[in-house]
Amino acid sequence: MKKVRVAVAGVGYLGKFHAEKYAKMEDIELVGVVDTRKAQAEKIAGNVGVKAFFDYRDLFGLVDAVSIAVPTPLHFKIGKEFLEHDIDVLIEKPITTTVEEADELIEIADKRNLVLQVGQLERFNPAVTAVKHIVDHPIFIESNRLGIYKERGTDVSVVLDLMIHDIDIISNFVRSGIKYCHAMGASVVSNNIDIANAHLEFDNGAVANVTASRISNKNERKIRLFQKDGYISVDFANRSIVHVQPCVGENNCPIPGMHLEEKCFTDGDALEDEIRSFIHAVESRKAPEVSGQMGRDALKIALSITQQIQKSGRIYSGNNP
Repeated sequence: MKKVRVAVAGVGYLGKFHAEKYAKMEDIELVGVVDTRKAQAEKIAGNVGVKAFFDYRDLFGLVDAVSIAVPTPLHFKIGKEFLEHDIDVLIEKPITTTVEEADELIEIADKRNLVLQVGQLERFNPAVTAVKHIVDHPIFIESNRLGIYKERGTDVSVVLDLMIHDIDIISNFVRSGIKYCHAMGASVVSNNIDIANAHLEFDNGAVANVTASRISNKNERKIRLFQKDGYISVDFANRSIVHVQPCVGENNCPIPGMHLEEKCFTDGDALEDEIRSFIHAVESRKAPEVSGQMGRDALKIALSITQQIQKSGRIYSGNNP
């Protein structure tokens, strides 16, 4: 089988990891990496042994697929041009900055029978993969995604930067439309929302309480799901799960009549699995694990939360008088 020719557009913090993963895959050909910062492009290209490009348009005709890891405001423009040149696209989250832009990318990909995958990395976390078969109609969900402040990512709100991961995970588990949303947030150290909380109620009766912060003094990425037959806790960072379920005669659980099981998944590489999933979709011409539509749906919820916070007037900044 002919090797899939790929490239990485944008080799900053995340893009360089894409390049490293591709470079180690024997069944694909990493043609090159591109970045407008010539020194960065040459550095990463040298690290992985490929050609450095400084204009993404120079890749047209040379590649079959591309990972796009440029700043979010450029996702639409660059993604659209690659799709219009019949190149399959893996685009980092959020898919675009507006729902209308996402719809246009999806339409182009559909018309040209192209793969459009969104980089919702946590979908490929081995702990998340492990609970797919035990999550069944969750009733109540609580998620916390807290991070120590880093300037990277502050070009967008914490909702689009961090919370969108949990929005996507929750939407995939619940599989129901949203009936009600109430959100609050604050801008503390950047010009965008740095901490946010959203209360979501779904059409099927499920409820989710979602919190994201990039001004915490610790890193925490956890989600807890309660359903009729038990409780499931996922620790994304430690790649571990706790599953509490009914069991006759069990006595090792603090909840009477329940059995507690803990598992840790130290093996596995979420980014490599995400990229391999993309390449499989490219080779098989099948729908990707995280489609453009899924990315669009997560974006719509995230933008709704962001807009509600902005309209509520509950945006405060330490720089304000």
